[in-house]
Amino acid sequence: MQNNAPKEIYSLPKLKLAVIGHIEWVTFLKVDQLPLAGQISHAKDYYEEAAGGAAVAAVQMARLINGPVDLITALGKDNYGKKCYERLTKLGLNLKVAWREKPTRKGISLISKDGERAITVIGERLQPIASDDLPWSHMKNYDGIFVTATDEEGIRFARKANFLAATPRTGENTLRNSKVKINALIGSGLDPGEKINYEEFAPKPEIYISTEGKSGGTIYPDKHKYNSIQPSSKEIDTYGCGDCFAGAVTTALSAKLNLDQAIKIGAYCGAECSTHYGPY
Repeated sequence: MQNNAPKEIYSLPKLKLAVIGHIEWVTFLKVDQLPLAGQISHAKDYYEEAAGGAAVAAVQMARLINGPVDLITALGKDNYGKKCYERLTKLGLNLKVAWREKPTRKGISLISKDGERAITVIGERLQPIASDDLPWSHMKNYDGIFVTATDEEGIRFARKANFLAATPRTGENTLRNSKVKINALIGSGLDPGEKINYEEFAPKPEIYISTEGKSGGTIYPDKHKYNSIQPSSKEIDTYGCGDCFAGAVTTALSAKLNLDQAIKIGAYCGAECSTHYGPY
């Protein structure tokens, strides 16, 4: 941990945590600037990594508790699926996988020299669903679960955990139709794919955290603003910052820390994620 880490981060207990959601095999490219129409651009460097919202959140959670986290997911029966499984296992996760005949989703993340990024995903998002042979009957054993992708019945199974958080990218209709009250809904207030109207959302989560990058964010229902944290070094790449924030907040709230403490830990983890290329 860096010197600017909040003191609460050192008091997190051992927890039984899980993330339910999606993985992507991502190619990260360093470019001078994001491409313009008609322009040929050149990548200065690149590397490939198992990423995606569920993977990033789960690795962050495992680092915070200094122990394994279960990642309940779906992958294609292809080389990319195999590489995702091997890489994330090395990063401290226990993968519970529904293997699909469809290809593993891939992605490309372009990072400019000033830290701006653009992401393109390729293929269908593979997600675990309730009919898969996965440990759905064990959900009650978890202190906390974070969801990025599943179906309505999968949400209902996940609700058996002591604490349940999710991202709006799970799908507004999926969350609504599950009829499940979530403890914390955490998503980007800047990304159109994650923004929600809290007043019209049903059933309303106990709290909704709308993140706004360097501007901090807003916590509903009381519309309380919180501040971001300055990273310990230069911001290089913002890929995964939001997922690190969400995973950290889920971990802290699962440990029964108060909301202010959880936000501090989440803001710190999100900020530190920006100081290196890629999410880890």
